[in-house]
Amino acid sequence: MSNDQVIRKWYEEVWNNKSEDAIDEIFSATAIAHGLVDENNNEIVGPEKFKVFFKKFISSFPDMMVSVEDTINEGDKIAARVTARLTHSGTPFQVSDEKFIVPSGKNIAFSGISITVIRNRQIQEAWNSFDFLSFYVQLDAFA
Repeated sequence: MSNDQVIRKWYEEVWNNKSEDAIDEIFSATAIAHGLVDENNNEIVGPEKFKVFFKKFISSFPDMMVSVEDTINEGDKIAARVTARLTHSGTPFQVSDEKFIVPSGKNIAFSGISITVIRNRQIQEAWNSFDFLSFYVQLDAFA
């Protein structure tokens, strides 16, 4: 399986099909997701921590769909440009310790780029740069 196939499978199975089994299969036990943080503001390491992040996001945005727009491969690295489309129709979304945004039904779209190291058909390390400012503005998180 090529790096392109692995990264496309990641977005399709994990984010579009909401498969936690795919997280276990594709995100290695020691994988690091730079740019994504847990409840203590630490980078996410390993599938169990990633599942916590994933479940929190999906519970607030259950219809989230991610499209892979472009990929560029070099060695064991792949860069993927993606677009996420979602509706705030689930649980309140936690913005900070004190602030939750109640479901608004708003349609949101934002883009991002990840540069991911893949070895043995698994994500080993990923640098994520998503337009969370646009996401939070569309969510009215600053109101």
